[in-house]
Amino acid sequence: MLERTKANSPFYNADHDAFRDVMRRFVTREIEPYAHEWDEAGEFPRELYAKAAEIGLLGLGFPEEYGGVAADQFLKIVASQELARAGAGGVSSSLMSHTIGAPPIARAARAEIKARVLPEVLSGKKISALAITEPSGGSDVANLRTKARRDGDHYVVSGEKTFITSGMRADYLTVAVRTGGEGAGGVSLLLIEGDTPGLSRTKLKKMGWWASDTATLHFDECRVPVENLLGEEGQGFRLIMHNFNSERMGMAASCTAYARVCVEEAIAYARERHTFGKPIAQHQVIRHKLVDMAQKVAASQAMLEMLAWRLGQGESPVAEICMMKNQATQTMAFCASEAVQIFGGAGFMRGIKVERIYREVKVNAIGGGTEEIMKDLASRQMGL
Repeated sequence: MLERTKANSPFYNADHDAFRDVMRRFVTREIEPYAHEWDEAGEFPRELYAKAAEIGLLGLGFPEEYGGVAADQFLKIVASQELARAGAGGVSSSLMSHTIGAPPIARAARAEIKARVLPEVLSGKKISALAITEPSGGSDVANLRTKARRDGDHYVVSGEKTFITSGMRADYLTVAVRTGGEGAGGVSLLLIEGDTPGLSRTKLKKMGWWASDTATLHFDECRVPVENLLGEEGQGFRLIMHNFNSERMGMAASCTAYARVCVEEAIAYARERHTFGKPIAQHQVIRHKLVDMAQKVAASQAMLEMLAWRLGQGESPVAEICMMKNQATQTMAFCASEAVQIFGGAGFMRGIKVERIYREVKVNAIGGGTEEIMKDLASRQMGL
């Protein structure tokens, strides 16, 4: 009903559909049967990265010379939305943390760094993470405090980062630091290796995304080679902002798909659950809830695909991407809440998709830029 395929959308072709089939088999075989177990354990096997690399998932959109796979916006949507079918945001977020950690490396690192690091990440042998958020602030990137002072052929890094996805296991950390004065112009990006002396990590416990390791990182006079600077000093803010558009589109695609999972799960449950002598799907109030959910998912998917097409035409619709991120997270929140309500007591029990997705609503509304920040940025882009 809510599926997007070549048959009912002009945006998808045979290549998209073929990859969708590959992704669906992968998720059905390698993730879905273990999602609850991994969530309860608070982690998933590291071997999953290599399995994801084998089907080309980790390489999507990265340069082919380093093991990447050519991918347009719609192939990325397919990947995000098929991963979401497992209803396991913790797995998806950590498995794909390189999609925010590695692009600055591909875009701005020295040639020798790219040649060494990217093949390891895209093959699933090493894990990449992005470290921007600090205890003193998240979205206020221009005022971050972690410092990197130049000392000969090294930078000496001191400070903290927090809420870092894949923070405990990452082998490569793309870290925002202050190399200059105040404001955005003083921000740079450094690639810091996970075994750097002076780096320590503290695991964090969360409301949702249990299977994703999330950490606070402590940098205590960490010496980082100057050649690990990504781009030039003072270019970090620009690289980070460029990264945000891609991250927000990916989150919007996932959130819309999680909402769709809630609709599908609620429909299936409403057909089999009986009250007062008939399936609850035959009660008008339940049918109307399901229609409202499906309507919001269809609207969000349409907006997502329109923006993906515009990006493919070379546009940079920043305001609309911000609104899209909010549209998707609000749709997810609505559908997750209604799905749990339809499930009733069963929806409050751990081990089912809608309960897990319900716990993961807020991290999506906060991560990648809060709903409030998205509105403010969109309004500025609109000249308000």
